[in-house]
Amino acid sequence: MIKYLKRGNDMEKLIMVARGKEKADIVFKNAKVFNVFIGDFIIGDVAICGNVVAGIGNYKGEVEIDCTDKYITPGFIDAHVHIESSMLSPGEFAKTIVPLGTTTVVADPHEIANVAGLKGIQYILEATEDLPLNVFVMLPSCVPATFLETSGAVLKAKDLKKLIKHKQVLGLGEMMNYPGVLNAAPEVLEKLELFQQKIIDGHAPSLWGNDLMAYAAGGISSDHECSNAEEAFERLNAGMYVMLREGSAAKNLLNILPVVNRYTAQFCLLATDDRHPADLLELGHINNMIKIAIEAGADLSTLLQMATINAARYFKLDKIGAIAPGYKADMLIFEDLQSWQPQSVYIDGKLVSENGRVLFEKELPKAQLNKKIILPELTTDNLKIKATGT
Repeated sequence: MIKYLKRGNDMEKLIMVARGKEKADIVFKNAKVFNVFIGDFIIGDVAICGNVVAGIGNYKGEVEIDCTDKYITPGFIDAHVHIESSMLSPGEFAKTIVPLGTTTVVADPHEIANVAGLKGIQYILEATEDLPLNVFVMLPSCVPATFLETSGAVLKAKDLKKLIKHKQVLGLGEMMNYPGVLNAAPEVLEKLELFQQKIIDGHAPSLWGNDLMAYAAGGISSDHECSNAEEAFERLNAGMYVMLREGSAAKNLLNILPVVNRYTAQFCLLATDDRHPADLLELGHINNMIKIAIEAGADLSTLLQMATINAARYFKLDKIGAIAPGYKADMLIFEDLQSWQPQSVYIDGKLVSENGRVLFEKELPKAQLNKKIILPELTTDNLKIKATGT
């Protein structure tokens, strides 16, 4: 989780290190560093002071690491993911994706919330608070997903309000109930109004024209459910961000890539949504999306911006998503740009993964979610429907 630089002595040291008057804690020497603001690699030393970048240029450090002919990029950001879909605890999820280069995720825990309500969300917050992975949360907007379902909880605006000020909470998760938005259902409007000063994610497949305009007018500012470039363009035209998705079930990355150009790219993000363990281990995470897109002919610099600074800007995550003075030192070191498997992963300026091997452990928190769901024995009699008449 983000730990901001303290004022006073820490700030003074950072400034002195940035000026070259004091040694940095770590210096990555002579690297090819991707600058998200100009969309290009520059050669220089990356100086780290505490958990932030002091500068890029010529620096000396207490520890110096030779990065000649190596590439450094910011850590990748997954703009929309359901951790529960990985079927892993948050700690094990982190141990799986951090070696792949993902250093920040924005999670929507609506699956666990549909089972355990607020306790499920609180478990996710507790289990991710001190991970060597930045985990932010969008509070589930639709629990239950529809009232045709039987769920373990019902979350109303008054329930979500209890967590809205939590330091990891960024806004309201995917608003799947777009009929409720379009029909101005009171319980939906109450949630939208509560989160007007936060980020509200969307979920609106096949919504077009005036209905899409009405949906966006409710404060919903993104969609990850586009299945083709035409649908994605409609969202961009409505002032919404588009999340290009490549999950285990839904794979829309290649279909939507044609909409990405020099004008629209800044409003496009990368997300996995649902990624199963086998796919994480065999294919990868955000790094796999970059590889797929590059093989399809997409521009490397644009993809790296979509995987880093674009998501940080959309979610208003200050000082994340770039390698620049004052930014959080979440960085990836690559020996080449073909495999997209990082040689080293740094979070908060600390080495957390090397050569695909995770260098941290995370114990499960003491959770209140310790009940089992035990179903009665089912027989064919349970499937019979009695009927009368002829």
